[in-house]
Amino acid sequence: SSVENGRPLDPADWAVIDVVNYFRTAGFEEQANAFQEQEIDGKSLLLMTRNDVLTGLSLKLGPALKIYEYHIKPLQTQHLKNSS
Repeated sequence: SSVENGRPLDPADWAVIDVVNYFRTAGFEEQANAFQEQEIDGKSLLLMTRNDVLTGLSLKLGPALKIYEYHIKPLQTQHLKNSS
């Protein structure tokens, strides 16, 4: 599969470290570790609900909202478009 920044283009193919690096690159250095602790890989990321992000990762609310709205939700939308 095609690769960008060392990560597979399709988030479903991301390993936990790809997810962590994605959020580090996006400026969520501190929050990225939560994804590692919870062992969230690309497939898990695509299954996450808003509630999972806000309550399941023990993140501060501000960053959690941004992570969901500006990163996870768009990745999910894009993935659905590409796989349909």
